[in-house]
Amino acid sequence: MGELLRTSEDVGIWEHRGKVALVGRGHSPVYRRWDGKDMTQTLGALSILAAKAAMEDAGVTPDQIDGVITCPGGQSNGALMGAPWGPGRPYFAAPYDTEDGLSKVTAEWLVRELGLKNVKYVNSDGDNLFMMVGQGAQAVGDGKCNNLLILYPAGNLEGRYQQNESTNAPGPTQWTNPWGWGMGIAYPFAEYCRKYGSNHDRMAPFILNSRRNGLMVPWGYYALHEPYQLTTEDYLSARWICEPLSMLDCDRPVQASACYLMTTAERAKDMKQKPVYVLDYTMSSNRPRSNFETLEDTEAWTDAMARKVWKGSGLHASDIDVFNPYDGFALFTQYFLEAFQWHGVKRGEAHDFYAGDISVEGPHPLLPSGGNIGTGRTRTAIFTDCMEQLQGRAGPRQISGKREIALAGGVLPVNAGWTVFSSIPDA
Repeated sequence: MGELLRTSEDVGIWEHRGKVALVGRGHSPVYRRWDGKDMTQTLGALSILAAKAAMEDAGVTPDQIDGVITCPGGQSNGALMGAPWGPGRPYFAAPYDTEDGLSKVTAEWLVRELGLKNVKYVNSDGDNLFMMVGQGAQAVGDGKCNNLLILYPAGNLEGRYQQNESTNAPGPTQWTNPWGWGMGIAYPFAEYCRKYGSNHDRMAPFILNSRRNGLMVPWGYYALHEPYQLTTEDYLSARWICEPLSMLDCDRPVQASACYLMTTAERAKDMKQKPVYVLDYTMSSNRPRSNFETLEDTEAWTDAMARKVWKGSGLHASDIDVFNPYDGFALFTQYFLEAFQWHGVKRGEAHDFYAGDISVEGPHPLLPSGGNIGTGRTRTAIFTDCMEQLQGRAGPRQISGKREIALAGGVLPVNAGWTVFSSIPDA
């Protein structure tokens, strides 16, 4: 697991504020899963496509790359599961003697396969993407490298996603092993509905809007494979996973890879795309007080996360133009919305907000990326959209009005990370 950085609630303004920039992004095609046979769809093959696309997008050559950070399996390291997510075996059958390049991608593998000759910073211990963007920004800011590839491969082998071979459920796993993570999402949401007088059906406008936005992302799973818009009836009739969590409240596991190119603000001036500057990043551990997270726990740690972001960036909710909170399970996106109070939304008000105009054309363009609900479980759409919105190249998703400051982040499953971006370095 990567190192947790900038975790204090009194974190202070980041010392490299505005001195680091995102300048390129690249996405592979997105597939439902890998069959373990087609070598054009391995995580390694998809990661090479994504990395080359990121370099091309920024106008940078392989010889200019001097840093690579990756989360090898494209998932959290699964500390709560007791083992990494992914295949329940040591390696594929001969002639393979490693998973590297097949169902995971280390930084060392990418350096070798791309023939990167000048890399001096190699980190295969990146955490989930929400953390890695901050870890990468710190590495560039600290001078460990100048042109950094941040790689996030998201894998899905048939029948093996988040596989748990154990039949035991000790301690906190009594809430997860028998029923899956859905129980941990459904319970706080049920509490939320009781506390604020709401119900599951009021999520429908948010789900439909996320799918609509996702269909405008050309590389997204649904745009490529299921290009149709959901209806309210589709959502309300979806089968329960763990009531009140339905199938359409969950993002769909996919096989894909994405890559970002981060550099210094000074070097970014000479690159192909308009720089998107990093103003701040913050991280935290999300650990409930007991074996099971309650609504009180959730609201407390999301409030703390918002306070860190505001103190670390020197900004306020009213400064955020583009808001891309994580939606891996759609039922907890409202906690982020209410904690950050984007567009004035306070605790218990999210469902009323969803009923208004949250489209990209309207006054409250929530999650213009489509998130994971709209693009598949790549976890990358929220960062790519922040870049594209601030650069003015989000296409049909481009929001109207001011677009200078963007915020993206989330939690997986015990660590949280948020990053603030700006189109100007001294915002």
